[in-house]
Formats: sequence, structure tokens, C-alpha cells
Amino acid sequence: MGNSSNKKVASRSNNAVQVKSDDKKATNKAKPKKKNEAGRIAFLLFIVVLFIVILISTVFSDIMQITSNRKETQELTQKKQELLEEEKSLKSEVFKLQDPAYIERYAREKYLLTSEGEKILIYVDGDSDATKDNTSDDTE
Repeated sequence: MGNSSNKKVASRSNNAVQVKSDDKKATNKAKPKKKNEAGRIAFLLFIVVLFIVILISTVFSDIMQITSNRKETQELTQKKQELLEEEKSLKSEVFKLQDPAYIERYAREKYLLTSEGEKILIYVDGDSDATKDNTSDDTE
């Protein structure tokens, strides 16, 4: 029986040695896990920073586009208003041109047209630049 108790003690001590060696293996395995965790954290941090940079650049681009669109909208609204005023003026002109009396008056003023038997008198002012130039050329 003495031998069996020695074997039990030896097996117990082997188990203790084996447990100690298992602890060393566990601590050796824990160190690479810490390195892996640090690598994973760094990778995730990189991904988050990259996502934030992409998000900020996208938002900035959208804000610039919105600003550009607002400016263009203002310009187009102003141009629309100008065109509406021009359209109103042209419609008024078309309405006036349907009246024969207006057409006659317009032709007389714009193109110096006359009816039969009328004469056109053109008054030349004596103080105009053209008259002064002509008189100075004559004196030389």
C-alpha cells in the first residue's frame, strides 16, 4: 500500500505540475489575445475614423450643393420676373399695334413717314456740335 500512496502523491504532484504548465500555457495564450484585441481595437478605430471622414466630406459636399442650388434659384427667379415684365410689355405693344391710329403715329415718329401732301421740317439747333465743327473747318 505504500507504493500506491506514493503513486498518488506523485500523480498529485504531476497534476500540480501539469496544472502549473497549463497556467503557463494560458498566460502565454492570453498575451497574444491581448495583442489581437489591441489590433482589433485599432482596426475598429480606423474604420470608425474613416467612416466619420467620409460622412463629414459627404455632408460638406451636400451643403455646398444646396448653397449653389439656392443661389441658382434666386438668379432664375429674378430672370423669370424680368421675363414676365418683358412679356407684359410685349403683349401691351401687340395690343397697341392692332390699332391703325397707333400704327400711323408710330410710323411717323419712328420712321418719319408722311401722308400725301405733308412736308417734314427738321429744325437744326445752331449750338449743336455738328454746326460748330462745320464753321471751324470753314475758317481755316
